[in-house]
Amino acid sequence: MPTAEHPPVNPWIIAVSVMFATFMEVLDTTVVNVSLPHVAGSLSASIDESTWALTSYLVANAIILPLAGWLARQFGRKRLLMASVGGFTVASFLCGLAPTLPFLILFRVIQGTTGGALQPLSQAVMLEAFPPEGRGRAMAFWGLGIVTAPILGPVLGGWLTDSYSWRWVFYINIPVGVVSLVMLQRYVFDPGYLRAQRGGTVDWPGIGLLAVGMGTLQVFLDKGQEEDWFASHLITALAVVAVVALIAFLVQELRAEHPVVDLHVFRVRTYAVGVFLMTVLGFVLFGSLVLLPIMLQTLLGYPALQAGIALAPRGVGSFLAMPAIGALIGRVDARRLLAVGLIGGSVTLYWFSRLNLEAGYWDIFWPQMIQGVALACLFVPLTTITMDPIPREQMGNATSIFNLMRNLGGSFGIAASTVLLTRHQQTHTDVLGTHVDLYSPQARAMIEQMRAAFVARGADLATAGRQAQAAVWGMVQRQASMLSFADVFRELALLFVLLLPLLLLMRSPRRSGGPVAMH
Repeated sequence: MPTAEHPPVNPWIIAVSVMFATFMEVLDTTVVNVSLPHVAGSLSASIDESTWALTSYLVANAIILPLAGWLARQFGRKRLLMASVGGFTVASFLCGLAPTLPFLILFRVIQGTTGGALQPLSQAVMLEAFPPEGRGRAMAFWGLGIVTAPILGPVLGGWLTDSYSWRWVFYINIPVGVVSLVMLQRYVFDPGYLRAQRGGTVDWPGIGLLAVGMGTLQVFLDKGQEEDWFASHLITALAVVAVVALIAFLVQELRAEHPVVDLHVFRVRTYAVGVFLMTVLGFVLFGSLVLLPIMLQTLLGYPALQAGIALAPRGVGSFLAMPAIGALIGRVDARRLLAVGLIGGSVTLYWFSRLNLEAGYWDIFWPQMIQGVALACLFVPLTTITMDPIPREQMGNATSIFNLMRNLGGSFGIAASTVLLTRHQQTHTDVLGTHVDLYSPQARAMIEQMRAAFVARGADLATAGRQAQAAVWGMVQRQASMLSFADVFRELALLFVLLLPLLLLMRSPRRSGGPVAMH
């Protein structure tokens, strides 16, 4: 907003300024994934050890994210934004130079720490830069980066790694960061009320409990599947520490005079419901995002780069639909758009559950394209409705919590999807395996045909018999895997349907005027 202290700035210039930084940070959450085997080989580490390059980033990011609003009040939003972008850019350069895995993990921690504040701060800046009637278009523009960056990340990461080196996955952040710094310096300014909020006592117990709770929770979610969850003493200990620390944190924040995260914002019903819906949206979005590439590569035979390209239609659908959805928000009840998004997302997830081992590219393309449109119908109206009743003085705090819960929902979604996939696969393997024995005429006929084929290729009868049984068992496991993917997709689809009644608890955003008072 223009004041006497600085000239008016076109809000779209402000939007572009903060969007550069946000896109760069969100892209980095997924761009490294496909490069891990190359990172491990280059730095003489195992694949399991190299995954700490992902976990360390997510842990640092999760700790800083809810602190963004408080940090902006303490140090100034513009100063914090520029420090975050500058630190993220330098850390990216250092990650590209890392000579060993411990150095890479250290620099990734710095990346996650400096990048954690970028999403909520950029969202708060954009919401304040636009009048209430223009926030739908602003959130559509902001959503382009948030929704498409995680989808484009694996494609870009795979291409850079295959064409150049995994180090370029980090080096590409440098020019983007420099441009963002220049634009932030010229076009972004702190509002007067934010400067007046600086100072006050520091809630050190809250900061400590938040760091311990969020850090242990993120490691628990990221490493649980590798360690077989509660069969591991380490994972069990992390879960206990996370629960105790986070409960203590909630009690501390509700009692503190100057809380580091103000939870009283949840008294606004529309905001509370919106945060819950965004958590579930993150759960489904990231859960399905991790399922599809696994299915494409392990069952349908896609190479890593082609799997990344096959995932692009979802981003294309969102990219095409978001500007239209942003324009519609001022004319159509945003809750209706949310209902369309939930139903569309549910239908496309059910569509995925109907795929089989014979699925071709276009069978993957169309449900993803439609799902991208559905996500636009979800993301833009949900952000606009949720933030509409929040006073400007609480905007930084509210956006921090909003983004934190989306990311946490995503972490829970990835963990839950992989667990469900494993459990369903075990069940289907047992069920299908009972029908494959020597007393089944169909099974015996299949084994005999395959044994004859192996004999024709030069194997002796005993070897051909073992090869035929192994091949049939491999077919059983592939079918069981496909059925397990279908089960998880159906469960995610049902989750979206169950959210529809909650829309009745939300208020449609006002087209003008200020935010309502918080009670």
